Amino acid sequence: MKTASVFIALLAGIVLLLACNLLIGTVEIPFAEVCGILLGDGSNEIWTNIIFNSRLPQALTAIVAGAGLAVSGLQMQTVFRNPLAGPSVLGISNGSALGVAFVVLLSGRIGGVALSRLGYLGDAAMSVAAIMGALAVLMLILWVSQKVRSSVTLLVIGVMIGYLANAIIGVLKFLSPEEDVKAFVVWGLGSFSRVSGDEMVLFVVLMCILLPLTCLLVKPMNLLLLGNRSAANLGLNVRRARMLVIVSSGVLVAIVTAYCGPIMFLGLAVPHLARAFFRTSDHRILLPATAFCGSVLALLCNLIARMPGFEGALPVNSVTALVGAPVIAMVLFSRRKSEAL
Repeated sequence: MKTASVFIALLAGIVLLLACNLLIGTVEIPFAEVCGILLGDGSNEIWTNIIFNSRLPQALTAIVAGAGLAVSGLQMQTVFRNPLAGPSVLGISNGSALGVAFVVLLSGRIGGVALSRLGYLGDAAMSVAAIMGALAVLMLILWVSQKVRSSVTLLVIGVMIGYLANAIIGVLKFLSPEEDVKAFVVWGLGSFSRVSGDEMVLFVVLMCILLPLTCLLVKPMNLLLLGNRSAANLGLNVRRARMLVIVSSGVLVAIVTAYCGPIMFLGLAVPHLARAFFRTSDHRILLPATAFCGSVLALLCNLIARMPGFEGALPVNSVTALVGAPVIAMVLFSRRKSEAL
């Protein structure tokens, strides 16, 4: 009963924060007008454009991106049995950044004009490069996982791949003009506002397909919690299960990073938040709970980033850490205190 109540509260939180994301911003729009716009009866064309071209795409992007990163983090923490593991632990996010660096930095150095400055073509090139970079690192990780049995060794190799990608990016920054470096840094701050129109529809559809598919890995993830030897004794092909979970996590991270840039903190912290709320390690409950918590926190961060008084919008990565870290610390400390009692 308590689990159902928490799920209902999280769903209510998503609905409430979605409404707040539509209502609150630098331009004040009355609640009745927002409802009319959503129903197709909007009387103000400017407000209609703000809702459909800015606020609604940002909110929907935040919902699915937050859920995807949170689920990815949960999968990584389960595979490596490490509470500090996150979506970027294997260097997949760094691979996305390296792909974008080639588009933003190297193309400008070679051709004189960076592809990122070519409008929609540049945006498409950055998205494709981010996905290709992430998938390239993912394929490398999968190849390495066939050669090593230890999850710790694989984790260390992933960290080294991330450092190598950052080193290459650093060299490209040093050799690139200031304008291209600034464009790359802005991309690296992360944003839910980059996705709009047909891109937003495609992104949401992809995530709505991929997130339910992660539920197929619930049983293997529960068995992996027992340890490799115990899971193998129960009939699980540990190497195959580990590979499937890594692929699932990597694809989620690749797509979110391609559309939104690298969004930090959510994948690392939200699984701990879900465990604290639901007090369970059963992934049948924990996986959807993590997705809902990720959506709630992403919507909250997006709302704060667009609060009136800020010129434009704050970087999402700054808000996720500033808002999320105290919340996670408070929840974990309260949980530790209750366990001590």
